[in-house]
Amino acid sequence: MVPGAALVMRREMTYPYFKKFRNMESAVPVTIYHNPACGTSRNTLEMIRLSGEEPVVIEYLKTPPSRERLVELIGKMGIAPRELLRKKGTPYEELGLDDEGLSDEQLIDAMMAHPILINRPIVETDKGTRLCRPSETVLALLDNPVDTYTKEDGEVVKTGGAAE
Repeated sequence: MVPGAALVMRREMTYPYFKKFRNMESAVPVTIYHNPACGTSRNTLEMIRLSGEEPVVIEYLKTPPSRERLVELIGKMGIAPRELLRKKGTPYEELGLDDEGLSDEQLIDAMMAHPILINRPIVETDKGTRLCRPSETVLALLDNPVDTYTKEDGEVVKTGGAAE
């Protein structure tokens, strides 16, 4: 055997093993900002689980994202803060958040003070980050999405693969 050949062979044999771990380190775990009281959020979570993923579930009303994280999520979704505001069942009107003159910073301040204003569910994967309304929006973010899913209300979603 040529001197050093064993070292080269060992490196070649183990390289794929280390490469696998390097890829895992850069992988974004499937994460859902979830409200268990919301049917859309529950349907989205179930579609994720049926795809074979067990997501990181963040009940954002109990554990709200930091301001920095909320701004990061908004940026990753490519939306304006106003597009993430939830109106129904929130203090949206009483806080005057329908005022178009409010800045993005002011809207984010309101979401930080009242996390119920953050619309849900937000899902983050290697394929992107989206507000998953309707719930089947999540299918485009999953590696192995379900082809057919029956929502809690009985609506059948037939996708034939990931939805766009």
